Amino acid sequence: MIAVARRADRITALAQQIGGTAVVADVADQAAVAALAEECDRVCDSLSGSINVLVNNAGGALGLAPVSEADLEHWRWMWETNVLGTLQVTRALLPKLIDSGDGLIVTVTSIAAFEIYDGGAGYTAAKHAQSALHRTLRGELLGKPVRLTEIAPGMVETEFSLVRFDGDRERADAVYAGLTPLTAADIADVIGFVASRPPHVDLDQIVIRPRDQASATRKVTRASRRAE
Repeated sequence: MIAVARRADRITALAQQIGGTAVVADVADQAAVAALAEECDRVCDSLSGSINVLVNNAGGALGLAPVSEADLEHWRWMWETNVLGTLQVTRALLPKLIDSGDGLIVTVTSIAAFEIYDGGAGYTAAKHAQSALHRTLRGELLGKPVRLTEIAPGMVETEFSLVRFDGDRERADAVYAGLTPLTAADIADVIGFVASRPPHVDLDQIVIRPRDQASATRKVTRASRRAE
């Protein structure tokens, strides 16, 4: 397994934990993605293996400004990370996935890929585009030995809100207060299930939310839930 992220300390620790190879790269950087593809070739050659599964998981949001006050730098970052990052990595590794004879591309989008909410235009627009990219590729690869699955999570307690609110821990924690959100492990379990299906089974799209969330704008909270 090859694990890729921008933060060297975290991705190195993860790779050691799972017995994989760590690659430090920003998926929005074209040169970094080219170097990633070369490293994938090197690892596969050393193990006499192939690239069978690609999980596009890089993404994020910045701010909650309304359209009238949109920060163009925030929008640019969200599009480069969510959309162009997915495009560049997928394009770079696609020949290897096809050549494997049994490839799988999993793109982790969000319920923001088909919903909208006030203040979220930059993020939802990027996620809509990321989903469109993935679904377009599904049609373009029809007949090729590659499956494509889009996973659209709802509320997952990661550093997502901390990044969105520029490190404001109190504001980030308030997003998940009073309910039990999904965890990264929940999403990883679903990805593992997808990858374990036989080659003829393509799970096109999976939407996964916490029990207490019905949409991006509808959730139920309980005062005691965070203490459980």
